[in-house]
Amino acid sequence: MTTPRTDHLVLPGVLTADQAAQTVRGIRAGQRDDGAIPWFRGHHLDPWDHIEAAMALDTAGEHEAAARAYDWLARHQNPDGSWYAAYADGDADRPTDRSVESNFCAYVAVGVWHHHLATGDDAFLDRMWPTVVSAVECVLTLQQPGGEIGWKREEDGTVVTDALLTGCSSVHQALRCALAIAEAREEPQPDWELAAGALGHAIRRHPERFLDKDRYSMDWYYPVLGGALTGTAAKARIEESWDRFVVPDLGVRCVVPNPWVTGGESAELALALWVMGESDRALDILKSIGHLRDESTGLYWTGYVFDDAAIWPEEQTAWTAGALLLAVAALGGHEATCAVFGTDRLPAGLEPDCC
Repeated sequence: MTTPRTDHLVLPGVLTADQAAQTVRGIRAGQRDDGAIPWFRGHHLDPWDHIEAAMALDTAGEHEAAARAYDWLARHQNPDGSWYAAYADGDADRPTDRSVESNFCAYVAVGVWHHHLATGDDAFLDRMWPTVVSAVECVLTLQQPGGEIGWKREEDGTVVTDALLTGCSSVHQALRCALAIAEAREEPQPDWELAAGALGHAIRRHPERFLDKDRYSMDWYYPVLGGALTGTAAKARIEESWDRFVVPDLGVRCVVPNPWVTGGESAELALALWVMGESDRALDILKSIGHLRDESTGLYWTGYVFDDAAIWPEEQTAWTAGALLLAVAALGGHEATCAVFGTDRLPAGLEPDCC
């Protein structure tokens, strides 16, 4: 195992260089020899969280390990461009959920673009381009007339046309990263531009097109994190529900009114705040979840029930640690991470004139 680079992962009150290196090693320790990164060994892998962990590895210069994670995706992509929603311990021969979730599939574009920016590896981009194209085309078969993306396709092929705001916001970011890849390869994709524009418009202007998940903090901040809401609209959205979701000195609730803060949601909110230019508040959020860190592993507990003063569930996931490292990397100026999350550094979709 290599020695992680921690240049952009040192943040006073959040991570020292030694702590950052330990967290990276914790993620690496859970990666299988074939490149798969399950939540933790013995648990399942889902494609989105697998990619989040791989992106975190790239922030620390663990490029070979990250590339193996993307090669795992390329090798095990289904013929229609999808991946299944879950695989037992990352074993591609043992899918445990054969449905196909749209945002899980789209996120490969974010990871591939991030890895390319972190490494400058043009051969990697060439190798992964067919995987990205197939994944994007698969996702766009689920786009509805109003621009939103259907949640998933069931194992029997039934399309679930209901749309999730969090998932669609993640797809919005992924489409813009896919467009950045296409631009770098000089292979214009006007249909993707139109799809991204219609999706962004739906997120900004048509909340009725999405299932009501207002109780979940991800639905609160993801339109900002995914780049659909910017400027004053983003700030207004965050301010409106700040007190509902943020528990001072403890982190961010996953869902109200449950007395449960979670590391992943907290780190993602911090990243969304960075996107808005509010680094001071982002730092405060990251400091607030230090109580979730296990100093023996460098990983983070998924959540904490503050009414009972209890860690729950008792698991340390690669994606929780990955989300934290990505937020720290953005605050530390890591170029690739800033580029894939910074709303002014990705191509804009085409905003429809009406509807």
